[in-house]
Amino acid sequence: PNYSPTYPLLTYCAYQGTFAVITPALISGAIVGRMKIIPYMIFIFIWSTVCYDPMAHWVWGDNGWLKHLGTLDFAGGTVVHILSGVSGLVASIILGKRHDYDRHSTTPHNLPFTILGTCLLWVGWSGFNAGSANSASGLAALALINTHVAAAAGLMTWVVIDAIRGHISISGACVGPIVGLVAITPACGFVQPGWAILIGVIGTGIVYGLLLLKKYMHIDDTLDVAIVHGCGGISGAFMTGLFAQKWVNESGGADGAFYGNPVQLWYQIAGILTAIGE
Repeated sequence: PNYSPTYPLLTYCAYQGTFAVITPALISGAIVGRMKIIPYMIFIFIWSTVCYDPMAHWVWGDNGWLKHLGTLDFAGGTVVHILSGVSGLVASIILGKRHDYDRHSTTPHNLPFTILGTCLLWVGWSGFNAGSANSASGLAALALINTHVAAAAGLMTWVVIDAIRGHISISGACVGPIVGLVAITPACGFVQPGWAILIGVIGTGIVYGLLLLKKYMHIDDTLDVAIVHGCGGISGAFMTGLFAQKWVNESGGADGAFYGNPVQLWYQIAGILTAIGE
């Protein structure tokens, strides 16, 4: 099948390769300081073959069963974020805590680099989401706008909650937009910008609350991959089933529960559970 009617197939392959690269890179954030490079490379080869490749095919492939079922995932909420978040959690549990782990071990110590990294991610996410339209089209423009407004909503939500709790932080202001970006990833090509803002707000609120509970979990997930990416992806995939509209994406979209199609929620839950189980 021709997956890229508007540009060369090799370009499409290279583009999809970036998804396959970034997903295991996210897992590494959960297990910092606990795996040597060679075992990690072997793990990633096996994981990509057994977990990522089948999930990507099921969701995006023309013959994928989740695509045929009706699961909506525009740019990788299930394939990239839930899959890497859950895998990072499992790896953290299996490997255990770092030998030098304590409550100060991940205190931010280079905020300028944190800000720079956040900016690079935010800009790069534009290609991640808008590029999933596979064309320079109105759909790509919509995905781009939804990406930015959700990230901005995530930033504002995090800062507001921090202000309510009495301590606004730069590091927190950098986490907020990342959560917004994660949450909008599955929905960016299926919803209107107003819903994208709400997805960013709700997704960020959920992740903020879960991070407050992290100290009770006794799990050393170094960069909070399971909560930020896993739970952020779950919330975004679920809300796609609420707010999606068929007219937004005639070729691959569907109406969500808010628009008279509650069964779409079950399709989204099927995708979420498959990613968790995979």
